[in-house]
Amino acid sequence: MKYQTKSIILGRKKRESKEDDDYPCFISLFDVHNPHTSGEVPKQILDFPHTHKVIIKGLEVNYLLGGNDLVIDNLLEIELVVDNGHIYLTGKQEKS
Repeated sequence: MKYQTKSIILGRKKRESKEDDDYPCFISLFDVHNPHTSGEVPKQILDFPHTHKVIIKGLEVNYLLGGNDLVIDNLLEIELVVDNGHIYLTGKQEKS
């Protein structure tokens, strides 16, 4: 699925049970750059309840140590493919 967005924040949530092998995760879509400093709320939040791995290809990614989240900025669009517990994330990004 393709989404038009300027930036995203990708993070993991707590597992419901320690016996779960997979984690729930979220991808928040924003209409602003640097959403972690803007105070803006996401235009959409995508939830994925059982995720084993997120594979990011061809994008510049920033890791936020304070919150353990990833920020991908300067986007034109992202594309997500979910397959068997894996999320494949690609997209188009402006040069920073």
